[in-house]
Amino acid sequence: MTSNTLSSNIMTGQLYVARIKGDVMDYQKWTAPCGLDCFNCPMYLAGEDKELRAKISKDEGIPFEKAFCLGCRNGEKGMHAFLNMTEPCKVYKCTEEKGILFCCDCSDFPCDYLHPYADKASQVPHNTKVFNLSLIKKMGLEAWAETKAKSVRDTYFNEPWKL
Repeated sequence: MTSNTLSSNIMTGQLYVARIKGDVMDYQKWTAPCGLDCFNCPMYLAGEDKELRAKISKDEGIPFEKAFCLGCRNGEKGMHAFLNMTEPCKVYKCTEEKGILFCCDCSDFPCDYLHPYADKASQVPHNTKVFNLSLIKKMGLEAWAETKAKSVRDTYFNEPWKL
């Protein structure tokens, strides 16, 4: 599967078994400890998709060489170059110190590190973390990743607010 096919499948929400370099998608590796679905994130997809990276660079005012993300667990270690971070995010640091994979594995879940914020809520999916983590705990990582993660992101960004 080419990176363009991978990007297209993820962006259109088609159900498939993602393959990168012949390996089945490792959802644990591509899901942040806070529950963000890196495998659906445009910043991650921009690592292989130069057109997407150029668009992100232009739209967000990020230098082209920084307009992508490797994910928290894949080289970034909780620090994201595109955000000019100088230390790991608090969630990543906490899960590493506690030796857990996801915040929902912690006895303190949910904690203030997962607090929702109105700031940039229309641009980034940070307010989906607790919902995603709850679904991961309820459904299991694989089932959530394959059947629910994309719809959570799509609902968050595209559906009207409902009560």
